[in-house]
Amino acid sequence: MHAVILAGGKGVRLRPYTTALPKPLVPIGDEHAILEIVLRQLSTAGFTHCTLAIGHLGEIIRAYVGDGSQWGLSIDYATEESPLGTMGPLLNLRDRLPEHFLVMNGDVLTDLDYADVLRQHRRSAAPLTIATYARKVHIDFGVLTTADSRVVAFTEKPSIDYRVSMGVYGVSLSTLDAYTPGLPLGFDELVLDLLAAHTPPHAYEFDGYWLDIGRPDDYDRANAEFTSRKAMLLKGA
Repeated sequence: MHAVILAGGKGVRLRPYTTALPKPLVPIGDEHAILEIVLRQLSTAGFTHCTLAIGHLGEIIRAYVGDGSQWGLSIDYATEESPLGTMGPLLNLRDRLPEHFLVMNGDVLTDLDYADVLRQHRRSAAPLTIATYARKVHIDFGVLTTADSRVVAFTEKPSIDYRVSMGVYGVSLSTLDAYTPGLPLGFDELVLDLLAAHTPPHAYEFDGYWLDIGRPDDYDRANAEFTSRKAMLLKGA
């Protein structure tokens, strides 16, 4: 099983933590980098090969991770000379990838079963599988629906339930055939193209533990919770 980890971003939202360190290497619980936790989890789940798509401060990541042998993985690298979006780096890796593989952000802290995401992707026969997570927003105001300057509906302090992308995907190589290597390709563009072609992605619904460490408050929460969740996140690792 093969995974591609997207680790080339500048981590602007997480500054000042990412001024000198790439975001995947910021420490969690003063023990492990986020990326180390992810690599341990992938190895435990049965993945054997991993490609790191690096860019900003990428040489620091390469020096830290090496060939991956310390985690029982075989790791290679792809360097972005310019930003290529979420899915753009995959286009330059086509000759290194199997028909079905996992793609994920390098700053995700979760107990998601990565191997099961890939298994379900293969079974679904969908071009893309998106791991999704339930969110709820509470609105502290009365919400009005208007039409032609008239109020036509009213809801007092509603809650909105929705699902978001976790930044973890199952991808089939053939899904990338229509795109040109070297050009940027965003996750949003790919999903909208698949919907327009009536080949919708498969949704892998997950309701366990998940943190996207994109902002300082997310990072602070991850550190505060790590000690109590370490056994869950690194089970078997």
